[in-house]
Amino acid sequence: MVEAAVMGAGAWGSALAKVLADAGNKVTLWTRRPELADEINRTHRNAAYLDVALPESVRATSDPDEALSGACTVLLAVPSQTLRDNLGGWTKFLNADATLVSLAKGIELDTLLRMSQVIVQVTGADPGRVAVVSGPNLAREIAEEQPAATVVACTDSGRAVALQRALSTSYLRPYTNADVIGTEIGGACKNVIALACGMAAGVGLGENTAAAIITRGLAEIMRLGIALGAKPTTLAGLAGIGDLVATCTSPYSRNRSFGERLGSGGTMEAARQATGGHVAEGVTSCVSVLALASSYDVEMPLTDAVHRVCHKGLSVDEAVALLLGRTKKPE
Repeated sequence: MVEAAVMGAGAWGSALAKVLADAGNKVTLWTRRPELADEINRTHRNAAYLDVALPESVRATSDPDEALSGACTVLLAVPSQTLRDNLGGWTKFLNADATLVSLAKGIELDTLLRMSQVIVQVTGADPGRVAVVSGPNLAREIAEEQPAATVVACTDSGRAVALQRALSTSYLRPYTNADVIGTEIGGACKNVIALACGMAAGVGLGENTAAAIITRGLAEIMRLGIALGAKPTTLAGLAGIGDLVATCTSPYSRNRSFGERLGSGGTMEAARQATGGHVAEGVTSCVSVLALASSYDVEMPLTDAVHRVCHKGLSVDEAVALLLGRTKKPE
């Protein structure tokens, strides 16, 4: 058993709080809003984000000091672009040897750092204390205890195995991996490709198009990952193609749903309102991923097309024509 704090009570944070509790761990779930903490403690549900029953052993609080006190494992479940500011306020409450686990999937806009790098920079923690959890992990399906697998990436094999055990349940099977870079790049980029799949579906394109987008999307993710030092086998596994397929095809995927709204003629604001009032992470990630790729001279045409649609006013039809008109070359 470990004592864990899950910092962020969105859908994914809530789902992993349930997983940790079901695996027999002591779990505290931090939420920014005191009224949500009260609701979770009273009803054992988080109706706004993940309306499934949470174990009674999950305790919620809006006090970060209370949440982090005694925690040897800290799961950071806030959005990627808010991680730095949140973590800056939490660092003084962290135990000196706590394992810090990133659940966020993105590249920081201003610095182009991966989330594990942000954690190290803000906290001063040794990189071996930082782990990443990623994979084809739609929060609702995991909360409903549908069988799933995930990747626990950490350069410290002992911490990876300890976290693997803490997350192992009858319905979730974690695999360990030492390739933090590949695990993070797969998670950051797949949201952008899911937007592209949604856009294609929104304009009425079918399965051939979706398959092409997923396959060529994986190719550009691998180009970037390898340039950064990732292992191709990581991106060919759960944290790469597995996460990509789930996010590109599921109706539970906010990024796919957001892209579909744009493809069917909706504005960015209309798409935001239709997907729960939040902008999909891929809308921001396409900016930072494209900038990171450019700094390594890596070509990412699908990411570039999504960026142009979301931020430069290009229509989805124009983006499709642009991609089909690219110079012919071997696969």
